[in-house]
Amino acid sequence: MVDISSVRLGIVGLGNIGQHHADRFSEKGANVVGGVDISESARESFSEEFGVSAYEDHQELYERVDAVVVTTPNKFHEQYVVDALDAGLDVLVEKPLANTLEAAERIADAARNADGFCMVGFHTRFANPVEVITSHREAGRFGELSHVEANYIRRRGIPGRGSWFTSKDVAGGGSLIDIGVHAVDLSLYLLDYPDVESVSGTTRSQFGDREDYTYVNMWGEDQGAENFDVDDSATAFIRCADDRTISLEVAWATNRPSKQEYVLRGDEAGATFRPHEGLTLHESGSEGTGHMVDSDIETAENDPHSDEQTYFLEHSARGETPERNTVEQGLTVQRVLDAIYRSSERGEAVSLDD
Repeated sequence: MVDISSVRLGIVGLGNIGQHHADRFSEKGANVVGGVDISESARESFSEEFGVSAYEDHQELYERVDAVVVTTPNKFHEQYVVDALDAGLDVLVEKPLANTLEAAERIADAARNADGFCMVGFHTRFANPVEVITSHREAGRFGELSHVEANYIRRRGIPGRGSWFTSKDVAGGGSLIDIGVHAVDLSLYLLDYPDVESVSGTTRSQFGDREDYTYVNMWGEDQGAENFDVDDSATAFIRCADDRTISLEVAWATNRPSKQEYVLRGDEAGATFRPHEGLTLHESGSEGTGHMVDSDIETAENDPHSDEQTYFLEHSARGETPERNTVEQGLTVQRVLDAIYRSSERGEAVSLDD
């Protein structure tokens, strides 16, 4: 049994996301020893809740910890992650890897030469139904995998218009880089991360900049349409090696029902995974007479965020580099996102090598 409390952990970015991380880490008995934020009120709130020091200068924290979790707005991932890796620390950085491909590449370069490791926060991989899918894939139950249909669609779900989430300079993009990043990563993960060859995509901004944007609820505060300059939906087709493909639909806002669903197709079997709803396997048989079989898979409920955190801390405690959620996979996802944006701008398919 690995003692995760042996890892002295710091939280970089003490806003809502950082607080959620800190709460989960504390619940599992992790040794959270401090935090960093440029906001004085955020530092005071964090120190009061967790009884530890909070700093404005991240280097002060880095001298006191073994590992950090970076939950800042995307634009600042590069600075905090690279400095942590240069200091020999282990890093769990929230998705996406960075706000631009160039920044993501610099993080990956730093990770290749670091004593510590960098993990990227793709928590959906740790959902129990996904563990079932990957086990069946490794056992060959699906046969030759060919395609994933990925849908991550909100009818209305723009996070805090006017916040950093809707600023291209800070976030790097909108719905595609916020929730589409999960759909791209999980699709590639289900296909066992084949090489990506080309992308054709279109991004749109149809709702976020409207003064009459109608919604029932919103994560964060609605500061209005004036500072909204990102996409609120995207459609893409991703071609991978060995003719494996991914069709992608992503939306913060659209006039259709919400859906989060991944449909995996193989020549022996397929699967439909709906986060928070369940997993169904699709097969056929010829015993007796030809027939189709849909098998609902029931698993114990788990908290993928918490299990991802445990995985991170256990590897940090053992001094081992994780095999999951690697920085190289995070870089691949960033290249796909960048290619979708480039394809949309050019109005044509693009190669990842362009």
